[in-house]
Amino acid sequence: MSGAAAEEVRKFLRDTGTVFSREFMPVLRGPVVLVFTMGQPLLFLFLFGSMLEGVRGGASWQWFVPGILVMMCLTGPMMAGYSLLVELMGGSLERMLVTPLNRVAMLVGRTLKEFVILLFQAGLIIVLAVPLGFRPSVHGVLVGLGLLVVFGVGLGALSFALAIASRPGGDLFWGVTQMVLFPIVLLSGLLLPVESGPSWLRVAAAANPVRYIAEAERALFAGRVADMSVVYGLLCAGAVAVVGLAIGTRAMRRGV
Repeated sequence: MSGAAAEEVRKFLRDTGTVFSREFMPVLRGPVVLVFTMGQPLLFLFLFGSMLEGVRGGASWQWFVPGILVMMCLTGPMMAGYSLLVELMGGSLERMLVTPLNRVAMLVGRTLKEFVILLFQAGLIIVLAVPLGFRPSVHGVLVGLGLLVVFGVGLGALSFALAIASRPGGDLFWGVTQMVLFPIVLLSGLLLPVESGPSWLRVAAAANPVRYIAEAERALFAGRVADMSVVYGLLCAGAVAVVGLAIGTRAMRRGV
C-alpha cells in the first residue's frame, strides 16, 4: 500500500471514530433513552412470551426469544435514519459537510453506533430471558449476535438512505418505514409460526428474507450451528448488508 493510500485509510478511520463518538456520546450522557427504546421488546418478552408459554409449553422461549431479537434488529436500525433526518431538517448536518470529514465515514460512524446499541440491547434481552426458562447455547449466541449485527448494519444504512431521500419534510421516511415494517414482522414468523397460516400466507412468507434470518437465529441459539437454516440466514443477512451499504454510501456521497 502506498503512502498516500495508507494516509487515506488512516483519515477514514479517524473520521469514522469522530462521527461515532459524536453520535454515541449523547447515548452515554442519557442512557435512560435506551430504556425507553427497550419498552416494546420487554413488553413482548414478558407479556406475549408468557402467554405463548401457556400454549406451546416451556420450549416456547427457545422459539420466541430469537424472534424478539430479530424484531429489535428490525425496529432499531430501521428507525436509525430518524436522527439523520432531524439533522437534515434542522440544518446541523450541513455544518458537518463543510468540514473535511469523509462522507462515507459519516455513514459508517453512524452505523457503528447502531451496532453497539443493538449488541447491548440484545445482550440485555438474553439475560432477562434466562430466568424465564430460556436456555441458549453460548457459542450459538456469539454467532447469532454476529448475524444480527450484519443484518442491522445493512438495515441502518438503508434507513439513512431513506432519510436522505425524504428531505425536506420527512413524510416519505415515516410512510415507507410504517408500511414496510409491520408486513415484514407478520410474514417472518417472529411472533407466531407462519406454518399454521393459509397457503397464500406461507407463500408470501417464503419470499421474506427476515424469515430465514429468524430461523437461523433459532437454530444458532439452540446450538445447531451447522444447520442449513443458518446458511440461508447468513446469505440473507449478508445480502441486506451489501445492498444497504452500497445504497447508503451512494446516497451519502451524492444525495446530501
